Amino acid sequence: MARIQLAPEVGDDIECILDHLAQYQLEDAPGRIQEILEAISVLEHSPLIGRPVEDETRKACLRALVIGLRTRGYVALYRHVPELDFVFVLALRGQREAGYAGKGIDEL
Repeated sequence: MARIQLAPEVGDDIECILDHLAQYQLEDAPGRIQEILEAISVLEHSPLIGRPVEDETRKACLRALVIGLRTRGYVALYRHVPELDFVFVLALRGQREAGYAGKGIDEL
């Protein structure tokens, strides 16, 4: 079972999501964050479930885990290190912010 580590920047990403939810006065914002974290936990048992994303700047194969749909949709960018059986979650974005509305995953 892989261990999951959230990069410190993911905390900033969660703050941005909470700010966005507050701006639109959506109820149960903490519950929404809990749903996202529970979805990320699937990486413990299936670290290769996300689609591969090539990243020239990091020179590593990253993966993108799509979580939820539409306004409840998010993307977690992560890297699996099989030698350590570790998953490093590097970023978390709303699907539209991450490019699933037509721009591309490069914005993660």
